[in-house]
Amino acid sequence: MKREDGRKVDEIRPVIIKAGVVPNANGSAMVSFGDTTAIAAVYGPKVLHPRRMQVPDRAYLKTVYNMVPFSTKERCRPGPSRRSKEICKVTRHALEPAVFLEEFPKAGIEVYIDVIEANAGTRTAGINAASVALADAGVPMKGLVASVAAGKIGNEYVLDLAGKEEEETACDMPVAYMPEENKITLLQMDGDLSPKDAKKVMELAIKGCKMLYEMQRKALEDRWVPKVKK
Repeated sequence: MKREDGRKVDEIRPVIIKAGVVPNANGSAMVSFGDTTAIAAVYGPKVLHPRRMQVPDRAYLKTVYNMVPFSTKERCRPGPSRRSKEICKVTRHALEPAVFLEEFPKAGIEVYIDVIEANAGTRTAGINAASVALADAGVPMKGLVASVAAGKIGNEYVLDLAGKEEEETACDMPVAYMPEENKITLLQMDGDLSPKDAKKVMELAIKGCKMLYEMQRKALEDRWVPKVKK
């Protein structure tokens, strides 16, 4: 199968991950998958207001996902939409298992994700950026969360769907995965696949998550591990 951008079926788009890109945040990161770019900024842990939102035995993880108006060819309508609210929710669910929320009773940890360029895979780019931003902020974590989508086009299982591939695939399956825990924290499926095909697509997505995890670690090492002069 020949993909529109020349990639192999099990190949991710060119990836750029940088930590510490928002100076005024406690932690931040930028993640680009080809022409999709997300920036995440973390604030906290801090006292949560209003008080009615406080949880007695853990922190409340707030996630806000937003596509800026110029992120697509046709201007996005600013403000929350049904899609952005749904992505906020699944992003929070993908990240919560990785964070030691019980370390900060009644506190709030805020994660803001802005997609500044969109060509498919915005929720997975946002999850990757948010995970690195949390680690950059020094929030105690069990491990990083990596995320990518996979699908099936024709008879081929395809990793990191982009552009028109989302329209051509029989199924778009975003997966978030913690390699250190061998744990899936998000699994969605938009489409119809047989159990056999669904398993193959999920395995391919997990393979991609493992590759992204190494890139996430490298981005954090580049920011925080002192370079030893030779």
